Amino acid sequence: MLLAAAGVIWSPKLSGAVAQATGGLTPVTVLVDVRGVPVADPTALIQAAQEEGKVAIVIRNQPHGSVAIKQVLPLQRRLVAVQPNGSVVTALDPNQAILGSLDARFVLQGQGRKSAGGVVFGNQTIKIGAPVEIEGEQFRVGGTVSGLQVGGG
Repeated sequence: MLLAAAGVIWSPKLSGAVAQATGGLTPVTVLVDVRGVPVADPTALIQAAQEEGKVAIVIRNQPHGSVAIKQVLPLQRRLVAVQPNGSVVTALDPNQAILGSLDARFVLQGQGRKSAGGVVFGNQTIKIGAPVEIEGEQFRVGGTVSGLQVGGG
């Protein structure tokens, strides 16, 4: 009976509810970069995601729940070429528009807390470089955390 009581008290959902009730949670902004996903119309997908306003996020194969989308920024790939004289020239990749691949940065806003091991977001510690999946009504893509900000910023 004691083990059952301890399990209820230390359950992730209950500890999250307690943290929220006591003010232990603060706004967390998570930047997720999605690169090279084949999409027929990347611009339409970005617009649909922004209109939807939220996505479900999966961290280390553990569903976190729904988080708000602050914005979705299209990313442009660049080509780099070294010239015979040693100079470096860069240009936008023209194949990105022709082949229809999604390169975007999703700016997500949720609730979390700072801990000794990093940022706890959805009862999972999340750090820059962590793989995550985000899912909307029309898409499910894998990405990488590229930035974190704890607090109102």
